[in-house]
Amino acid sequence: MTDSKLDKQVPKGLMVFDVEGVLLPKKRYIPFEATRRLGFVKFLKIIFFGLLYEIGLSSLEVALKRIFKCFKGYTIEELRYYYKKMPLLPDSEKVLEFLNKNGWKTALISSGIPNIFIQELATNLKADYAYGLELITVNGKLTGEIKGNVIRKNGKAMVLREILRSESMSSQKCILIADDRNNLQMFKYASLKIGYNPDFMLSAKSDHVVTGRLNEILPIITQMKTGKPKRTLSRNQIIRETIHISGFAIPFICTYLLNRYLVALSIFVIMVLYGMSELARITGITFPIFSSITSHAAVKLERYEFAAAPIFYAFGIMLSLIIFPPPIGYASIAILTLGDGYASIFGKKIGKTRYPFNKAKYLEGSFSGFIFAFLGAIFFVDPIRAFIGAMVGMFVECLPMPISDNLMIPLVSGAALTLTF
Repeated sequence: MTDSKLDKQVPKGLMVFDVEGVLLPKKRYIPFEATRRLGFVKFLKIIFFGLLYEIGLSSLEVALKRIFKCFKGYTIEELRYYYKKMPLLPDSEKVLEFLNKNGWKTALISSGIPNIFIQELATNLKADYAYGLELITVNGKLTGEIKGNVIRKNGKAMVLREILRSESMSSQKCILIADDRNNLQMFKYASLKIGYNPDFMLSAKSDHVVTGRLNEILPIITQMKTGKPKRTLSRNQIIRETIHISGFAIPFICTYLLNRYLVALSIFVIMVLYGMSELARITGITFPIFSSITSHAAVKLERYEFAAAPIFYAFGIMLSLIIFPPPIGYASIAILTLGDGYASIFGKKIGKTRYPFNKAKYLEGSFSGFIFAFLGAIFFVDPIRAFIGAMVGMFVECLPMPISDNLMIPLVSGAALTLTF
């Protein structure tokens, strides 16, 4: 056998993909699609159990077992119908096709999606390995019970170790692409860890962070030099940040036009309507006004899943109006709207220095945000307090946290300002 033929048979390495949040929308899971069949009460249970896991109050195994109990009595075909309604995220097919053509082995490992569907996805994407949770059925119907290594503690790591062993491959030839902390268990078996739109834990512990399209992982993998990255904001990003910054008008509306509690109530009503519009949008129903705004302001993966950021933003402003007295509440809103908004804009435009503890954020963005947060806060408090509030707010902005900074920035900066009065 010639050396050239031998090279073709030896894989370059193993690429391991988490599925939810990387190849499929994370916040558009089967329960969202099955809302009408499940009923509102079960749907709320699913949201609640998912939230407990997200904030670290429940293990993934416990959360998943409680969620799948809501599907007792379903058939596999009924579940497949809702699974098929979830779209592949952009570039998924192209990235897997590139890897297959260039000699990589690929594996899909999911803790939240049934193995039968992961196997089908792997067939479509020509992946070499596929693992998901196992559904237990009796007489063709789901019992509500699940099992499988992938839902157990360190189960994904066990699966990856077995794949490497079967390929006679060391961890030095393994690359992992994941989005949340459930995948940290596999880090020790991968030489390169890429966080894709990662949560707070992976933002700190990944070797690289990608927050755009999935194909942006390819230059990292191939170590290609792509030249100076483009520093342009998309039309959707401009609209989004404009909406974010325009919230600075709310303290003035409260001062000169409406009572702050009435404004808070109005924000709450809008937030509820927005939540309803998002549920409608992901099931293919157009909700007047809201669906149009979302389609123009949504970025990245938000077009394919439930966009929750505006809800946290609304909550942050609403709670600031209710909890803190006007000068402090208004200043904290200014820090959120101007500081966080401009930190995002300048981080994308001129950001070069990533934080070692949060590779999704830039020092230049935080500094720019601090300047605008300070300038906004001095409309309502004296310069010293404005300086303190802006410093605290932008410190929160750059931290990797399990809770959205749209909520934490105004609450923490408002608390800091309260202590200075």
